[in-house]
Amino acid sequence: MPLPFNFPDLAALDLFRSVVELGSVSRAAAAHGVAQPSASSRIRTLEGQLGLRLLDRSPTGSRPTPNGQLISDWAAELLRYADTLAAGVASLKAEQSGLLRIAASYTIAEYLLPPWLERFLADRPDDSVTLEVTNSRAVLGRLEAGAVDLGFVESPTVPVSLDQQAVATDELVSVVAPRHPWASRTSVDLTELATTPLVLRERGSGTREALEALLASVGLDAPQSALDLGSISAVRIAVINGSSPTVISRLAVADDIANGRLVELTVPGLQINRTLRAVWPRRNELSRLAAALLATLPAEA
Repeated sequence: MPLPFNFPDLAALDLFRSVVELGSVSRAAAAHGVAQPSASSRIRTLEGQLGLRLLDRSPTGSRPTPNGQLISDWAAELLRYADTLAAGVASLKAEQSGLLRIAASYTIAEYLLPPWLERFLADRPDDSVTLEVTNSRAVLGRLEAGAVDLGFVESPTVPVSLDQQAVATDELVSVVAPRHPWASRTSVDLTELATTPLVLRERGSGTREALEALLASVGLDAPQSALDLGSISAVRIAVINGSSPTVISRLAVADDIANGRLVELTVPGLQINRTLRAVWPRRNELSRLAAALLATLPAEA
């Protein structure tokens, strides 16, 4: 059955859903990057197309009418399918142009992906890769939004909506600068480490989540922060030049430990071995280039 000629456009429904979720037209307009008068006009046009009043407006915001709430709920499913369609079209266009879109967490992007991608592209002169570097939580969001074809994360858990393949293993270790008082100690108690302000990655990073999970498993609170930083390289440099310890990927500090720029601490109970994973949406078939890249990577048990 064909849609009626005056069926509302998806962008208007998406804007209306944002009004319902955010509680005001102005906040929804800001979220969609449009002016408030334009957003108000689009909502009025939507109401005219449907022949229904969708919002109760007041000086403090906008609330859906009973009919508006029904329309919002029904539109949610339609918009999910629209997101899937948009993601699929973007993936097909990228595939057609020989482009592989990747998002990866910092540890993997800085220490593993460069040689992997160099080998992968060596005999593919017509193909290319774009790489977004962010924390593990943001990688998962980029995948769910269909903005990338393949993600790499170091999170201890992966949502059930994603397929995964283990590609490497890593260990978290605690390190300090050589001048730190702990550098000359034979060991540091885990409780002392957990209650000492640390240089940490930002919330949402796989490294921080793994440390918090370990401490919680033994009844300790989340670590205190002396400094939150947005990349693993920034954490390295801050610890080398500062006075606070950190817990960090061994991949990131192996050379620093070997060259004496950092000292690895013995911390009984700090045993965090993690699996680094490639992930992609379960609803989508892997693109040709994503499947080809995964086939070249080490298969970890």
